[in-house]
Amino acid sequence: MDNKALESTIEAVLFAAGEPVPAGRIASVAGVVEDEVFAAAKSLADYYSYSQRGICLVRTDDKLQLCSAPEYAGEVIHVLEKRRPPKLSQTSLEVLAICAYFQPVTRAYVEQVRGVDSSYTMGVLLERGLIESCGRLDVPGRPTIYKTTDLFLRSMGITNLSELPKLPDMTSQDSISKLNGIIEAIKAEENGQLAIGDSED
Repeated sequence: MDNKALESTIEAVLFAAGEPVPAGRIASVAGVVEDEVFAAAKSLADYYSYSQRGICLVRTDDKLQLCSAPEYAGEVIHVLEKRRPPKLSQTSLEVLAICAYFQPVTRAYVEQVRGVDSSYTMGVLLERGLIESCGRLDVPGRPTIYKTTDLFLRSMGITNLSELPKLPDMTSQDSISKLNGIIEAIKAEENGQLAIGDSED
């Protein structure tokens, strides 16, 4: 399959899917290797960006997705009569940042860092799809451990956790104030990208 045909295949699959699709699945269907899919996807993404199109191609780890371009989020929401979800509170942003930087984490760990009960806030983040359970810790009581989701990465406009701003060495007490500054980016990006065919994100 030549590059043009591969780009068209990727575009068609992602448009129809409306959700992240593993590059490996596209590669197996197209009869190519994953690296070729990623290269073609980058070419498409560059084309959308250069042409100032209303869509963008987002890579999250090994998955690809078509989304509406962030600069047109307001128009998309207005036309589809979608209501923006309430912005996250400062408390939620603190908990989300702790989960992002120190994952996988237990609720008890989050509460140890913050010094207050965080069960309600963890529930809010789970409901918003920004964190998810990823197993249980092998200790007495087997508490649930949590990590951030692909939606979190997309909302931050990054493809993997290594692209998060670096945290300097600090004490637990200092961490909250430093995290508060870093997570301002989360506020700005909360509704920056809307997935094509996605009614909730």
